[in-house]
Order: sequence, then C-alpha cells, then structure tokens
Amino acid sequence: MSKRKNFYLENIPLDEAWARFIAAMEAAGCWKALDGEEVPIDQALGRVTAKPVWAALSSPGYHASAMDGYAVRSSDTIGATETAPLRLAVGEEAQYVDTGDPIPAWADAVIMIENVQPMEEDGGASIEIQASVAPWTAIRPMGEDMVATELVLPANHLLKPVDLGALAGCGHPTVSVRRRPRVAVIPTGTELVTVESAARAGIKPGDIIEYNSLVLSAKVREWGGEATRYPVTVDDFELIKETVREAAAGHDLVVINAGSSAGSEDFTSSVVERLGTLLVHGVAVRPGHPVILGMLEGGTPVVGTPGYPVSCALTADTFIEPLLARLLGQTPARKPKVEAVITRKLLSPIGEDETVRVTVGRVGERMVAAPLSRGAAAITSLVRADGIVRIPRFSEGVDAGDTVDVELFRDPSDLERTLVHIGSHDLCLDLLAQFLADRGRRFTSANAGSLGGLLALRRGDAHLAGSHLLDPATGEYNAAYVKQHLGALPVVLVTFMHREQGLMVAPGNPKGISCLSDLTRDDIRMVNRQRGAGTRVLLDYRLEKLGIETGRIKGYRREEFTHMAVAVAVQSGIADCGLGIAAAARALGLDFVPLEKERYDLVIPLKHYESDLLRPLLDLLHDQSLRDAIGALDGYDTAQMGEIVAELR
Repeated sequence: MSKRKNFYLENIPLDEAWARFIAAMEAAGCWKALDGEEVPIDQALGRVTAKPVWAALSSPGYHASAMDGYAVRSSDTIGATETAPLRLAVGEEAQYVDTGDPIPAWADAVIMIENVQPMEEDGGASIEIQASVAPWTAIRPMGEDMVATELVLPANHLLKPVDLGALAGCGHPTVSVRRRPRVAVIPTGTELVTVESAARAGIKPGDIIEYNSLVLSAKVREWGGEATRYPVTVDDFELIKETVREAAAGHDLVVINAGSSAGSEDFTSSVVERLGTLLVHGVAVRPGHPVILGMLEGGTPVVGTPGYPVSCALTADTFIEPLLARLLGQTPARKPKVEAVITRKLLSPIGEDETVRVTVGRVGERMVAAPLSRGAAAITSLVRADGIVRIPRFSEGVDAGDTVDVELFRDPSDLERTLVHIGSHDLCLDLLAQFLADRGRRFTSANAGSLGGLLALRRGDAHLAGSHLLDPATGEYNAAYVKQHLGALPVVLVTFMHREQGLMVAPGNPKGISCLSDLTRDDIRMVNRQRGAGTRVLLDYRLEKLGIETGRIKGYRREEFTHMAVAVAVQSGIADCGLGIAAAARALGLDFVPLEKERYDLVIPLKHYESDLLRPLLDLLHDQSLRDAIGALDGYDTAQMGEIVAELR
C-alpha cells in the first residue's frame, strides 16, 4: 500500500532547526537526562554517574605505615646523629611494620628500614638509629585519600578506570549510572542489499550495499547508547510506518535512514506526520540538507537521516550526538581545533552551511588543509579525512591561502608527523603510506595532478609532489616544468618508479582498440584525465605527434582525477577506453594496451628533503621490501627507485 507523498522540503538555518527540535522535546519531557540504574563497578567503565557518590568508608581506614620500617615515638629519636647514635628497644620503643600495617596507638612516626641498624649482640632486641624523625614521618593518616561522607564523584561524571578504584576504595561495590539511551536504527530502501549477500552473490545494477545503519549504530555505541539495528525495510509507506511505530515503543530515539528527500519513494516525512509531528524537513546545510526532525506519539524524538553516506554520518554528528549527550547528562565532546591554510579555492552554495572534509599536516611553519571529495556519497573521504572545515552561510566559500579553522578527527600531535603529498595519483602512493605508517609517519595524498602538485609546492602547501610531466620539446620528464613553475625554489627530483601508460579497455578488447589513432573512430568513446595531469600531458603530446585533433575524439572533454576513476568508467561501460596505468586496469579486470613507459618522480623542496620528517621516506626508497611490493604490481619498474635525477637550485 502506498500513500500520496508530501514533497515539502524546507531550507531553514541549523540553529532554527535545533530550536524547534529542543522545544518539542522539552514539551514532551524528554529533553533531560535519563534515570539511573545500579551496576557493579567492574561493569561501570565509560558509564555516567546518575547521582553524586559519597565515600562510605575512609581510605585508609586507619593510620597506616607508608613503608617498611619501625614505628617509633618521634620524641624518642631526638638527638640521634651519626656520631652519637641512639638505641631503641624493640617492643617498647620500636615495633616493626610492613607497608600498609596499622601504626601502634603509642607511635607517631616510622623510620625506614634502610635507616635502621639491628643490634645483633643483644639478639636483635634493639635497633640503632643515626638521625631523628619528625612526627608523622612515613605515615599515611586515616582518611588521607578519602574521608567517609566526603564527595568522591559528582553526578554526570564519565567514569574512567581510576574512578572505579576510588569507588572501591571508599566502600562502593556498585554505582548508580545513567541508563544507556536506546536508539532504533531503521534502514529503508528497496534497492538495499546486505554486505553478506553482496559478498556471497555479488551485486547487480541498481543494488546498493546497506551500511549506513552499521555506521549509525556504531556511532550510537561510541556516544554511550545502545543501538537496535533493524533489518532493511523496503520503500512501502505502511511497512515503514509499522516498523517506526514498533520501534518508538521501546526506544528513546528512532533514527530512520534514507527516504528523507522528495523522490517518489521517499516516505519518511509522511510516516513522521502520520505517527506524530513533523518539525523540520530540510536544513540549510550541505551535506545533509534533507534531514528530518520530528516527535512521535508518546514523546519519542525521531531523526530522518539522508541516504548518502557522508550526509548520513554528518547528520548523526550534528543531531544525534548532542541528543544522546543530553540524555546522559553530558555535553557533546569538544573536538580539538587547529588553524590551517586551505590549499585550493572552495566555492560554497550561498545560504547554506557547508562541511568540507580535509587532510591536514604541518608544512614548514604552518598547518595546511587539503580538501577531499565533496561528494555526499564518498564515505572514503571521511575515512581519509583528518577533520572538517565549516563554511558558514552566505560566505560564498574560501580562497586558496585563506586561514580556516579545522575541527580535527584525530590527536593534533599526529599532524606533526604527517607527510603531505599533493600531485599525481598513483596506486603505489598507498603502498608508500602503509610502509611509512610502520615507521612512525603518516602520509596524506591529495590528487591534484602533476601540475597541481608543482603549484602546491610553490605555495608551500606540501612536502612533496608526485610528477610525470613530459616535456614535448625534449621528451624528458619533469625538470623543465619544475624550472618553469618553481623558479628559484631549490628542489630535488628523486625517481619513485617507472610505469606503463596505455589504453585501458573492456575485457577481451571487444572493439579491437590497438593505438591512439583508434580514438577517432565513430564507435569509440574515451574518458580523459583532468588538465594538468601528467597523463593528460602525455596524451596531448602523442596526439599532436600523430596529427590527431582532439575535437575528433568522442569523450575527450570528460575528465576524471585518478587512474582508478578512469578504469571504473571503462568497467561500467561509460567509456570504451581511457589512458592510464596498467595496475589500475588489472585491478578492475580490464585489458590493457601498452603505449609508453614513463618516469614518475617525487619533487621535493630541498628544505624538506634535508629534514628529519622526510628521512623515513627517503630511506624507504632504498628498501628492498618496498621495491618488492611495488614490483609485484603490474606495469612497474623499480630499478631506479631512489636515484636523484636532478638537484635544481
């Protein structure tokens, strides 16, 4: 059964959306911390105290010796020196105690055992001391740590390992903690399949592996809640409605994933309207614009998250984390921030807050932030991101070189050991990153093409740039472009590897593509690399040599930013061929028509080349294990890896 849809989407500011949501939850009585439950202290780590904890017992519960030695009256030790030692009778004037033993009622000090000489001639019945001790020396007085009735932990305190010790030490075997918020996560979509099904039988066109609920549920647990992950509900109004109704009865929050836009099978807003009150449908943020906020009958809040993975994850950070924090009596965790220089211009839609994912590292004296993919479907951009930059409404964006605030996903200290690469894409960079990780360095890479990498070096935005720019005048690689674009900046060109460039074609090469001249055929459509990419420069150079006009080639103006993106275009049938590297073709099961063997260099400014930060990378270029790993890939030659091609000053 279906229902006529409501296509209404708002575009209200984020703060207004929050205000509506909070007001409705306050009216329903659910914008408050949850009640407490008693749990054993060995199960309380990471929980939040529901009420103050007062010491039931003092710790220590008696005057205790702080070390091994002899308990004495301090007054009996007055006058003892090295030249005039004193003797104390054991039993009457001195009593042996171990660390933690109670102090005799008559004693008020402990002399460490290493400062005592037992007198053997009288059978150890006395000890000799050579220095006096002050009252309460080496004694832990009763209640030194905690005194009965004293406040040990306040309410709404997140319990750490040491807190559990304090609870036990003051006599509490259990503790009252906030009940974990129960969150229902309901994925919707007829096109969704499970990862288990996809791994077993593959996926067909139109299938989408469902993992948003996995991410959402993990976030809920990370934020202190309990998640119930429902099976996929197909796009049917009545089925979604009944699933949501059932979930609302036993949960503190219902999260519906997907179906929040305005398509013909987007039912979330209609379901919320039928079961309660639709408060917000559409917030002026990107990614995450079609978010839904509402209240279900009975006072259960509901959040509808967009289906695109990045939009879904960021919507959860924006709305679900603060709500769960409130239910736990907490404030949302403050992410560390750092100021950084943005490496390229970012235009932003006017009237909407935008969240941009970035990688971050220190280059010289400043932090630099390199933007990643802005696509709402690219969850790997969140995997690779070191943080996010928020571009406020009506700002129109930021220019390259502007200073921005970055909310970090990682410890700021990680940025100090980060190598920033901007330049040409190659699969071997991922191998390099893995090997560097084993040597205490992080390696981030932004795919900007060879020329984009050189420009990044000129601006001081990167430590190094991968480049394979062919000089049409000489047939040589990189040096001419480095001189042209980096001017007087001293740099070192180091060979990373040689690789095969050629045409990636469908398995079996059904159209019999054998050379660049075939690109002019009417039945051939290619996919190209972006301007400034070394592969694009190579293609244009060879086409000019052959006298082929680019206007005769179908698909010449369709551009991709990586070799893998070109390979995907060929694999999916969007294009019949594209120029790229052999390893990318092999990775996706494509055939490959080799055309050229090129040199891929690392362009490194001299000041970075000589720094300790890059030393592990330079050492790796002479490491046989890295050579073997790269050599195992198709189309690579590492014979000259690590050789200095030129030092340009």
